[in-house]
Amino acid sequence: MHPRTAFILILFILVPFPPAAAQQTATPEQRFFDWTDLQFDKAVYQQRRTGLMQALREAGGGIFLAPAAHGVSHGHTFRQLDDFLYFTGLELPHSILALDADSGTAILFTPRRDARFESTARPNDFPGRPLGDDPELARRSGIADVWPYEALDAALMAWIAEGRTLWINPGRSPIAPLKTDFIVDWNPAQMLLFHLQQTYPSARVQSAYAAVARQRMIKGPEEIAVMRRVCLLTAQAIREAAGQIQDGVDERTLEAALEAVYKRGGAQRLAFSSIIKSGPNSLWPWRILAAHNDRRNRRMRDGDLVIFDVGTELDHYVSDVGRTFPVSGRFTPDQRSVLSMEIAVADAIIAAVRPGVTLAELTEVAIEAIPPQERPYMQTGSFFGHHLGLNTGDPSLLDEPLAPGMIFTVEPWYYNHERQISVFTEDVILVTEDGAEVLTAMLPRTPEALEAMVGRR
Repeated sequence: MHPRTAFILILFILVPFPPAAAQQTATPEQRFFDWTDLQFDKAVYQQRRTGLMQALREAGGGIFLAPAAHGVSHGHTFRQLDDFLYFTGLELPHSILALDADSGTAILFTPRRDARFESTARPNDFPGRPLGDDPELARRSGIADVWPYEALDAALMAWIAEGRTLWINPGRSPIAPLKTDFIVDWNPAQMLLFHLQQTYPSARVQSAYAAVARQRMIKGPEEIAVMRRVCLLTAQAIREAAGQIQDGVDERTLEAALEAVYKRGGAQRLAFSSIIKSGPNSLWPWRILAAHNDRRNRRMRDGDLVIFDVGTELDHYVSDVGRTFPVSGRFTPDQRSVLSMEIAVADAIIAAVRPGVTLAELTEVAIEAIPPQERPYMQTGSFFGHHLGLNTGDPSLLDEPLAPGMIFTVEPWYYNHERQISVFTEDVILVTEDGAEVLTAMLPRTPEALEAMVGRR
């Protein structure tokens, strides 16, 4: 026997195998805050909850209910619902936040454990994660009352028996009886409303949309800081993609260039599907183009205009920015004239922004700035823009006076099928103490500056 073989045999005899259970170290149970954390200090969320409870107390009191996302993955990363995230900062699934406006207390109804981390067939890959059973949840979130989700029904019955009003935020639509339908498309708050109407028909339910909108319309300094970052990242991405515009390039190639910059800059997801449309495609709203897959990847040609209406999401906050570029690198005289007119309309709107002005008044400013012969071709509606924050459709009230901290877009569209010209410019505006700051000012929008960005690689 070879000496080395004998040595190995002796070791085999003297050093027994460990027990089967010890051969594989079990994956440790995961903790909620090992994977996530509050984006801002817990005092920020406490202040937000306090502000809403004060507003609802002045409106008669009651309980505000904010549902969380279900959190079931279908190929997408978890994205918390806006209101739940705004008032808690937590990425909890299958939960409900209840704010008692009368007592000034918050209750978090959440599962004891996270079902997504459980699998009896694969315990090593899914080692479990406590949620409500984790004492760190209450301590780190600042919400002292963390109750099992199963306790929600008993709490609802008690509140309803006491005659308490239940407040939810279903969006702009008023509270009304909901009925199922084959093509119904409800948001989670509307699903909650339907559940309340079906299960507790005696419940008094009111819409908290206006109260939530008044609060979320005004961004805190922590939110403004993130909005600055996401606007800068979006401007950088548009510059990169504009440098690849040339005859023969297709629209999705520009999307790829744009979205690669987002990802490299840390963006977690798109704010919405990138809208990059050229030539005849530019003449149609995205809602129409998106209904036809073969209309979404046109190969652009010299003489075309290509429109960017794009945005990304960085740390839960979104951007929405637009520019129009000439594929050839030079606008035609007609294209330049229309674009200059459209930019002048945007400038008029931005110049009118200041505290105390309403969005409805900005609409009047916009219409007045449009030459009469061009008005049939300009987008009309709510002041040619929308509020931004956690969503590209952040809640807003048209008759609410502007206040420092509000952030919204200014985006006058121009669609002229007769002249075969469509142009679009969209900027993000922050209301300041004495006027407005353009958060996307780092991205030029004059015809000359737009031309200079085309085809520079």
